[in-house]
Amino acid sequence: MKRTVIIAAGLLVLFGMTAASCDDEPTGVRLGTATIGTVDEIVEAPGTVTARTAATLTAPAAGTVTDLLVASGDKVAEGEVLAVIESPELERRRDAAKDALDQAPSGGGLPSGGTAGFTEVRHRTDKQAAKAFDQAREAAGQIADPQVKKTLSHQIDAAEEQYAAASSAAAAAVRQVQQGVASLGRAMGALSEAQRLQAEQAYELADAAVDALTLRAPVAGVVQLGGTAPSGGGSLTDLLQSGGSAPANITGASGTAGVDSAVPEGGYVAAGTPVLTVVDVSRLGLAAEVDETDVLLVEPGVRAVAELDAAPGATYPATVRAADLLPTTSARGGISYRVRLDLGAGTFADGGETAPTPRPGMSAVIRLNVRQATDAVTVPASAVVSADGKDTVWTVQDGRYEAAQVRLGVQGEDTVQVLSGVEAGQQIVVAGADQVEAGAEAPQ
Repeated sequence: MKRTVIIAAGLLVLFGMTAASCDDEPTGVRLGTATIGTVDEIVEAPGTVTARTAATLTAPAAGTVTDLLVASGDKVAEGEVLAVIESPELERRRDAAKDALDQAPSGGGLPSGGTAGFTEVRHRTDKQAAKAFDQAREAAGQIADPQVKKTLSHQIDAAEEQYAAASSAAAAAVRQVQQGVASLGRAMGALSEAQRLQAEQAYELADAAVDALTLRAPVAGVVQLGGTAPSGGGSLTDLLQSGGSAPANITGASGTAGVDSAVPEGGYVAAGTPVLTVVDVSRLGLAAEVDETDVLLVEPGVRAVAELDAAPGATYPATVRAADLLPTTSARGGISYRVRLDLGAGTFADGGETAPTPRPGMSAVIRLNVRQATDAVTVPASAVVSADGKDTVWTVQDGRYEAAQVRLGVQGEDTVQVLSGVEAGQQIVVAGADQVEAGAEAPQ
């Protein structure tokens, strides 16, 4: 982490004076004065341009891409149909569920074996229901759209609870028959209801899995065919502004990101194959890696300036939105924290041509203005030395050197703010302090 300090106002007056040794050779001691000015403390951190969000849509099941309705670079709206996959496996499963539903009992028909037959049928129905729920969850797990996936998962959970209640009712009816407190007709009705419910749910879930083969844009954004290819050990989550979880089936890497081979229309895809990615670049941001020694100075609202390797000469304003609570291991070793910033439009120094719009994953150097002191007493950082473990500045009093303990405020590599111990206009040693002795005569 590198700190620099900008003097926005005030002038540090340096006297080109040196203390002379006995042979009149210069010793390297230089004098100056403490001044009044505005000091900005800058924390410099490496970073990456981030997108608002991104989602890679994958094939929910093995099949063929029958319709590919978009191309790379197309802008799409949320919910827009992007591609359709034909999966014989899911369609066969749905057809089988439809046949089972058509054959499901609607009442009547006593199972052979008396109440034991009731129990056997119920157990068989339970197994069929469990299989249907497992298949539905497997299909839901391959769905990329987080909203569709969530809706189907809730549908599966609700169906499972509903069936469990119907199965329990059938079991209770059978027990009542065995105890002689209920008729066989009641038990038959409860069992038929459970069988019918299981068949209906199996069909509805299978039909929902087929519907999920129609891939829709989970967010508005720009299309990129295929997925994102890793270029390191990171994750595309690093390229998103959100500090929490990314949309489902996100793949990729921090830094530069490539593109997997696009799946052509009419091409075969295995379950989980990336078909296309939608990237929301409506609001770009930055993810800065701030060292643990500086992160406590970074607060929401802190302003920053970013420079991109891809746009030499351009600067981009940014504002800190949040800092992650949990640390990461930086590429340089040690501990750092990811700070997330909103990124503004860039400009060139000459004020002419508009700076280009960055792309997610581009590297940047980010300078965060973490603290500012206005109308402050300032001295060069070289004037501050450590004496007995305390910050000290050598001053000139009545023509002789005198050590003054100081309390520092905003500080950096070049200039620091002095809160106490030195006053503006006071003559001080700005270089060669290691050659100064208390009480020695200072040059006039």
